[in-house]
Amino acid sequence: MARKLEKSNAHFRKALTRLPLGVASNFRYWGEDRTIYVKHGRGARITDMDDNVYVDYRLGYGPAILGYADPRVDAAAREGMEVGGVFALSTEREYKVAERIHKMVPAAELVRFSNSGTEAVMAGLRLARAFTGRDDYIILEGSYHGLFDAAMWYTPMEKWSQVGDPQIQPYSEGIPVGLRGFANFVQANDANQLEDVFKRTAGRIACMLIEPIMGNCLGIAAEPEYLRAARDLCDKYGTVLLIDEVKTGFRVARGGVQELYGIKADLCTFAKAVANGYPISVLAGREDIMRKLGKGVAHGGTYTAHSVSMAAAEKCLEILDETDALERIADYGTRLRNGMRTVLGARGIPHSFVGHPSMTGLYFAQNPPRNYRDWKGSDYSFYDAMAKVLHDELILCEPDSREPWFISAAHDESCYLDTMRAFEKAVDVTLDAARNGSVTAHGA
Repeated sequence: MARKLEKSNAHFRKALTRLPLGVASNFRYWGEDRTIYVKHGRGARITDMDDNVYVDYRLGYGPAILGYADPRVDAAAREGMEVGGVFALSTEREYKVAERIHKMVPAAELVRFSNSGTEAVMAGLRLARAFTGRDDYIILEGSYHGLFDAAMWYTPMEKWSQVGDPQIQPYSEGIPVGLRGFANFVQANDANQLEDVFKRTAGRIACMLIEPIMGNCLGIAAEPEYLRAARDLCDKYGTVLLIDEVKTGFRVARGGVQELYGIKADLCTFAKAVANGYPISVLAGREDIMRKLGKGVAHGGTYTAHSVSMAAAEKCLEILDETDALERIADYGTRLRNGMRTVLGARGIPHSFVGHPSMTGLYFAQNPPRNYRDWKGSDYSFYDAMAKVLHDELILCEPDSREPWFISAAHDESCYLDTMRAFEKAVDVTLDAARNGSVTAHGA
């Protein structure tokens, strides 16, 4: 099924005259002839300007956990409009939502709201530094914690000779190089390396910032013993354990990864699934740390705890907490993995799955990666080529293999059947291209 993108292409050329790259976020630019513009979304499908209707596994990087335009959440949001918007004052609903969050995540003893995951993590790092009186922090290679200077560093592997460790680099121009000295990078699932960093830094680490399931690196998951070691080391060295659940929060379990792993954060952040796509984020954690907000630590924002977002969050969290939505999401994700496994197995293509069924990473090697270097050292050209075919077959996954496939409660039987038909075709088309030498066949 060849899709047509004439209207999106024409709009791209027009948008380019007023918007850098023709979009409002760098990550929405997929090239001059493949960038699409959405007309509307309903359930698990979105429709673009050319009236192509896609089964969507991006879900805005995860927020539409109940599906687009969920009538229950949207009705609540309309009630929130009646409150009046934003006052630079508080409303009663903030307490109600904070109570729900604490019920679902016991570590969230106190709660503060912001508008984006970036804002929440940025505030969490500031708070950890203030509480400990230290400046340094530990961060995992391949993790993503938003678009602020302290988090925008990476380990470049392209020119790495496998000797020693590559020097971390900013992944944007405009990041002061002087900030590099505060960041201490470690590889996921290497507790010995983590302990070495703690010993070497001699009490300089304010916090360990970790995604136990790496939402921007295939969903690579921390091994339980590694997370327990991290918790113990943070306790031993007086370091704040800041668990970033911007993507996993209220998705992988009602209590997020903390429930899944049986671990308790000192501080934690949430965003994507909190309000089914309405802009909101959460910084939460231990009372003794959180009480420093307003008592030495600045935090705020004009649009923080907007009445519409708060009403949407109240309803969305109620649904996730009190219905079987998360079980249905996980069941669909498991079934999707099994369907893909059947197609790939029949063609002898080595593969594995990473992360949680609600946010699945597909990896074209027999053994799943344990850290960023495993992924970076692999050949992901097969996935990248296959993703383009899937788009043409009206299945929307992220074209970058690092991004997991997100599942919503609205994905249904029709979505599954459409996906498997397109997936089988995409694999075969990519295999044919591999036989012609344009992509790697991964042992097929």
